[in-house]
Amino acid sequence: MAMHVEPFFDPSTFTYSYVVVDEETRACAVIDSVLDYDAAAASTSYTNADRLVDYVRSQELRLEWILETHVHADHLSAAPYLKQRLGGRITIGSHVDIIQETFGKVFNCDPEFARNGSQFDHLLKDGERFQVGSLDAIALHTPGHTPACMSYRIGDALFVGDTLFMPDYGTARCDFPGGDARALFHSIHKLYEFPDATPVFLCHDYKAEGREHFQCETSIGEQRRNNVHIHDQVTEEQFVQMRTERDAQLSMPALILPSVQVNMRAGELPEPEKNGIRYLKIPLDLL
Repeated sequence: MAMHVEPFFDPSTFTYSYVVVDEETRACAVIDSVLDYDAAAASTSYTNADRLVDYVRSQELRLEWILETHVHADHLSAAPYLKQRLGGRITIGSHVDIIQETFGKVFNCDPEFARNGSQFDHLLKDGERFQVGSLDAIALHTPGHTPACMSYRIGDALFVGDTLFMPDYGTARCDFPGGDARALFHSIHKLYEFPDATPVFLCHDYKAEGREHFQCETSIGEQRRNNVHIHDQVTEEQFVQMRTERDAQLSMPALILPSVQVNMRAGELPEPEKNGIRYLKIPLDLL
């Protein structure tokens, strides 16, 4: 099976989005799209999303899946925009209801806000198999960064969201509501069971000090040998202690409040109020 992975990098949020192409059928999936958001102006735009749209159209691809690895806290999803222009099913892991229940309370959402994942077209369960054209794929529940994080194996490659970063940068934080460093340790070791040669594509790269270029691809073997937080010689207790101490020193992501309340709605912006203007909520002194 011939597969092509086309990465798209957004330097403002350090996010990699992917178009994963089955070259036999020209079907594709988009993973972790980005809606541009100017926090100072509270304005949205579609530069990053249009790059994906233009690529899919120029390559004469058929979009089947719009996959989210989790409810992101660092960028807004462009999933509805992509679906409107290209089709496809907006999809996330089945544990998204935990995020919706938790943050539904944080944002004091109206009772009409469903907390069962029904805003998404499909919810993938751990171990569920699906197809991207003729490419075999499987959904893997990899909690820790959030309780609902998913990784996707498509063809021979893994797309791991925020579960892992480049080996010289380590792993994702676990101090968001529902995060769990111990769960992340086990999720990563679940991924480490794949063959060493398995390509691993990451949702973010923050470019560790001393490295010249941003990167989006590594391998299971490279992670197991060289990840600065969780290589083969790191025990569970060592990892939990490191992650807990490190997280205690981190500030909240700049876009966590707008991102989560949009992304838990499958990327849909809030409905306009009576004056025709959309509003986001900013809970004070909470996180």
